[in-house]
Amino acid sequence: MDALKQVKFDDQGLIPAIAQDYQTGEILMFAWMNQEALSLTIEKQQAVYYSRSRKKLWFKGEESGHSQLIKEIYSDCDQDVILLKIEQIGGIACHTGRASCFFQKLDNDNWLTTADVIKDPKDIYE
Repeated sequence: MDALKQVKFDDQGLIPAIAQDYQTGEILMFAWMNQEALSLTIEKQQAVYYSRSRKKLWFKGEESGHSQLIKEIYSDCDQDVILLKIEQIGGIACHTGRASCFFQKLDNDNWLTTADVIKDPKDIYE
């Protein structure tokens, strides 16, 4: 695929990927992709990431059921960041059971939790 040849992966073969709700514009999560993950994401029209800690592909929702359907894919001006505009199945993107991974807001040198847990992770990851 010619489009993949234009994307600039880092020296570890990875590229940052941001998942954004295609309707609201809310940033839901950040993860990494390698070339295979990006290729599979394009092919399957579902988000596939690369887990650096597990050193393997991570099909979003494979354990939780909270998959991400691709609506649009963008790269930034340098083509070294991917933006996925997605439909979040089940309304939960974060492994903590929240809609978004970005729920901790800095307020006067303290991190405040700004979003409630939708579903207890113990009930998601059995």
